[in-house]
Amino acid sequence: MNIVLAGGGTAGHIEPALNLADQLTAIDPDINITVLGTSRGLEVDLVPARGYKLELIPAVPLPRKFSGDLVTLPTRLRSAIKQTRDLLHKLEADVVVGFGGYVSIPAYLAARGEVPIVVHEANARAGLANRVGARFADAVAETVPDSLPRAQLIGIPLRKAIEQLDRNETRKQAREHFGISNDATCVLVFGGSQGSVKLNSVISDCLAENTFGDIVILHSVGLKNEFPQPESEKYRPLNYIDRMDLAYAAADFVIGRAGAMTVAELTAVGLPACFVPLPIGNGEQSLNAAPVVQAGGAIMISDLEFNAEYVRDHILPIVSDLSRLLEMSKASASLGHKDSAADLAKLVMSVAGKAKS
Repeated sequence: MNIVLAGGGTAGHIEPALNLADQLTAIDPDINITVLGTSRGLEVDLVPARGYKLELIPAVPLPRKFSGDLVTLPTRLRSAIKQTRDLLHKLEADVVVGFGGYVSIPAYLAARGEVPIVVHEANARAGLANRVGARFADAVAETVPDSLPRAQLIGIPLRKAIEQLDRNETRKQAREHFGISNDATCVLVFGGSQGSVKLNSVISDCLAENTFGDIVILHSVGLKNEFPQPESEKYRPLNYIDRMDLAYAAADFVIGRAGAMTVAELTAVGLPACFVPLPIGNGEQSLNAAPVVQAGGAIMISDLEFNAEYVRDHILPIVSDLSRLLEMSKASASLGHKDSAADLAKLVMSVAGKAKS
């Protein structure tokens, strides 16, 4: 079985693809998996690091406004489609699985009519690539209901460490790992691998005003950002957290952005949160978080309105109320998908198997 995954560009596209790859190889170690990417994306580092083969195709970003790039788009797209089609023939691809982003457009168009296609959409509002691919795909999977026509609700493939995490059983180990006492209340703050200047700034203000009191803050500030304050018993800053499973197990509450992967992981492990959606793109982060907020598993505030006063007036009352935390945890977990990787793998294998039979 030869499976081609198209999901380069951002970690939000690459991570689900690699998690699916892990699941597929667990099912059948003899499966051949190739990931399509470009020389401009994070896949150049992330894919080889996970042990998978990466094939580069031309990047064809779609211009958002009229420009010279728009005039040359048809020629560049035709060239990318031809190169990708030739590659699919060389790989003897049995199925192409796309996760959106600019790598997926040439992959979908190259595979159309020749190789079965499975589209996976992580966000509540589908991007252009997946809207195109879903029109002629053999199967479509989604994370939030009604993001694409004909889609099966599957969720986002997650890492095994997150899928299998039992926060209660792992809490003691996690607290020891980060140097946090077992009886403390812990708030985890993170804004992705690069951190968030806005979140860091608000946390800095809170620390200066001693807003958190005895609450311990576990803070991932970002690889290139400085700590707002030195480490202390109540403040645990890190540039990067490489064991997010332990961070989730150590935490009682999360302050973070609302990327599709973040929302999927927090609901899978049942962590209550305050979502501060990143104010860019087509508003998909707010839409990603909305079902969790509606279910009672999280609160949400705009990036512009998020400040130290909001933390004091809205987050602290929740964090200080154990019964409220437990209620929110159950509500969050009710929307989680712990078997997404296995479910998507079954769908992919089914589509590929039908084509080969």
